[in-house]
Amino acid sequence: MHTSLGKLSRVLPLVLLAGCGVQSIPQADNQVDAAWAEVQNQYQRRADLVPNLVATVKGFAQQERDVLTQVTEARAKATQVTIQADQLDEAKLREFEKAQGALSSALGRLLAVSERYPELRSSEQFRDLQAQLEGTENRIAIARRRYIETVNEFNNLVTVPPTSFTNALVYKKAKKPQFTATVPEAERPPEVKF
Repeated sequence: MHTSLGKLSRVLPLVLLAGCGVQSIPQADNQVDAAWAEVQNQYQRRADLVPNLVATVKGFAQQERDVLTQVTEARAKATQVTIQADQLDEAKLREFEKAQGALSSALGRLLAVSERYPELRSSEQFRDLQAQLEGTENRIAIARRRYIETVNEFNNLVTVPPTSFTNALVYKKAKKPQFTATVPEAERPPEVKF
């Protein structure tokens, strides 16, 4: 009987650890890495569309050089800010968001310029690029949402008992950073006037 109790005392901690995040924390960490890779993939897809969009607009709107230059510079800055998933922290995520936000803003100005050129808006190439860009923006939103959900799951595992005990004893993983609203007014409801 004494040997059975000895075996049980060695097996019991392993069984308890198995239910407390030994596998779930590394799996969740891998899911965060994959979700972050998808976010970067979609932002890269957008960056890859920008040169074609700029070239198309340039052909129709030569006098809009300032806007074209801003888009090109914003794209260059956005593609320079790359972060590996294992190096992701609050400051680096904010830097990434700022660069991507600048590109979004510049693209918005570029699309606004296109409104002044009916022949540009009717160009099949421009319409195709605009549709691809809109689709990419939707993909970015979906990738960001998936990242947010995945980080939330990971952060719960590393901060909520019982898996947080395993994290504290074995892994010592910190919470992952989340995206924030990139529009300063996003926290206030819009003012509606009739």
